[in-house]
Amino acid sequence: MKKNYNWAILGCGKIARKFCTDLKLLPNAKLYATASRDINKATDFANEFGFAKAYGSYDEMVADPLVDIVYIATPHSFHHKHALLCLEHEKAVLCEKSFAINSREVEEMIAKAREKKTFLMEAFWTRFQPSFLKALEILNSNELGKLKMVRSDFAFNGPKDSTNRLYNLDLGGGSLLDIGIYPVFSALMTLGKPEQIKTIAQFSPTGSEETIQMSFKYAGGEMASLVSSFASYSSIQSEFWCERGYIRLNRRWFTPTSISIWHEGDSAESIIESPAIEGNGYQFEAAHVMECLDNQLTESPMMPLSFSTDLMEVLDRVRKDAGIVFPNHD
Repeated sequence: MKKNYNWAILGCGKIARKFCTDLKLLPNAKLYATASRDINKATDFANEFGFAKAYGSYDEMVADPLVDIVYIATPHSFHHKHALLCLEHEKAVLCEKSFAINSREVEEMIAKAREKKTFLMEAFWTRFQPSFLKALEILNSNELGKLKMVRSDFAFNGPKDSTNRLYNLDLGGGSLLDIGIYPVFSALMTLGKPEQIKTIAQFSPTGSEETIQMSFKYAGGEMASLVSSFASYSSIQSEFWCERGYIRLNRRWFTPTSISIWHEGDSAESIIESPAIEGNGYQFEAAHVMECLDNQLTESPMMPLSFSTDLMEVLDRVRKDAGIVFPNHD
C-alpha cells in the first residue's frame, strides 16, 4: 500500500498552479501547506486548491514537522537558497528548473542533500512524459540506426516588459534558463555532453538574452541545433535524425504529444498518437518522487543528480560562449 505524503508549495505562482492542478489527481498526495512572502497570496492559493495550511513565511513552513515534500516554484535565482532551506530541515525537495543559476549553486544543493541524506530532484517534467519516454525507447532500440543529429526549438513572442521576470537579470531572466533549457535537455538526454559549443545570441534592452542559437558538436561527429527565443513563435518540436530514419516529437514536444516516425524506404510518416491522460502531465514527476520515497531513495534513478549537474555545466558553457552574465551570481 502506498504511503500518503504531505506536500507543501514554496512559491504560489503560475507554474505552481499548473503543478497543483495535477497533484490533486494523485490519491497519495495530500495538499497540506502553501507558503508565500505574502500571507494573503498563500491563503488564496490554499483556499483555491484545498490546502490545509497557509504560511506567510518560508521558514515557518519548513519548520512544520508534518511537511514531507516541498515543491519549489520560485524564480531561478532563488532555487539555491530555498532548496538549502528545505534540505536543512530534511524536507524532500522537488525543485523547478533551472535547478539553480550556475554549477556552484547546484553543487552546494547536492552536497547539502547528501549531508542530510534527504531526497532532492530537479522538476524536469518532460523526462516523465509518456511520449518522450516512447521516443527514447525507439531511439534506444536502434531500429533507426545511430542518432546523428538533434534539432530542437522552443520560442514564443513574450511580453516586451523590462520589469517582467523573463527580462530581469536579477531573477535569472532570458530565454536560456526559462525555455532554452528544454532543447538543451533533449540533446543532453540523447547525445550526452557536447565536445564543442558555439552560440549566437540577441540581447534585450535590459541586458538579458532574448534569443539564442546553440550548436553542439560531439566526439563521434554527432551534432545538435538548438534554439530558444522570447521574440518570435516556433513550431516547438524536437527532431532526432538517425541513419535509417527520423523521429519527431510534435508541437509542444515537452508535453504529452504525438510522435511522427519515418523509416528509410517508407512512403510516408507514421504517427504515434499522444496517449490520453488526465491533467497536464505534471503528475508523473510528482508520482515518481513519492515512489522514490516509498523505496527510501534520496535520489531519482530517472532524473539523477548527476544529470542535473551535467545539464547546468552545459548551460554554464553556453552562457560563457554567448556572453550571458547574471551580475549577482557570476
